[in-house]
Amino acid sequence: MRYGGVDLGSLTAKAVIIEDRTIVCHTIIPAGYKSAETAQKVMDMCLSSAGIELSDLAYIVSTGYGRINVPFAKKQITEITCHAKGANFIWAGARTVIDIGGQDSKAMAIDETGRVKDFVMNEKCAAGTGRFLEVMAHALEVDLDDFGGISTTSDDPAKISSMCTVFAESEVISHIARGLPKRDIIAGIHDAITSRVASMARRVPIIDDVVLTGGVSKNVGVVHALEKNLGHTILTDELSQLAGALGAALLARDAWEREQAA
Repeated sequence: MRYGGVDLGSLTAKAVIIEDRTIVCHTIIPAGYKSAETAQKVMDMCLSSAGIELSDLAYIVSTGYGRINVPFAKKQITEITCHAKGANFIWAGARTVIDIGGQDSKAMAIDETGRVKDFVMNEKCAAGTGRFLEVMAHALEVDLDDFGGISTTSDDPAKISSMCTVFAESEVISHIARGLPKRDIIAGIHDAITSRVASMARRVPIIDDVVLTGGVSKNVGVVHALEKNLGHTILTDELSQLAGALGAALLARDAWEREQAA
């Protein structure tokens, strides 16, 4: 049997199809203005790469900000639950999951089955999110894909004291005017964002293995700075960004099995 998961985030849309517990295909595209159309597009692309039809999927779960706008999903589940389930699939030893997304960040304590035991989140401020990094990269005229690598070349990170995105951008502009090297400013930005995330994450029990999910997990600078600020090794994987959609697909399988057993 095949099952699907769709994660409609603020910046990207992800789809994963599994067969039993094997990943058949996965797709990531930029999030569009019309959530329903974006959901259909990302799923169609995934189905096409697998050579199957939507009718071949026994059950589909949606998650993320736009989860209620996925017309072909049979069930909607929060991204916290889905990221925990997906993280458990990727790393069997995961006990702390940190998800840094485009518009919010979360930390979850999970058990050996991927069930959420406790969680905290920051959703009222862009600080500690992918959007914060985007704004800072724009201010420095640096490609976001290069941001993390550049930060790791600094030996003297600049001090970014404000965690308000607007004020932090002003600080960055002041550092530029003073002639500070870009690498030091960028390193300071990464230190600031991960310091905030680490403070949030400590509100749940930090137990190894600690894993990072979400699109920001691809940023090596964030990973290194978070390890320093949290005092724990941070695990990432090429599937990290897909954890939400993967978890949704796994929960779709669980939901279908429950229905069959009823």
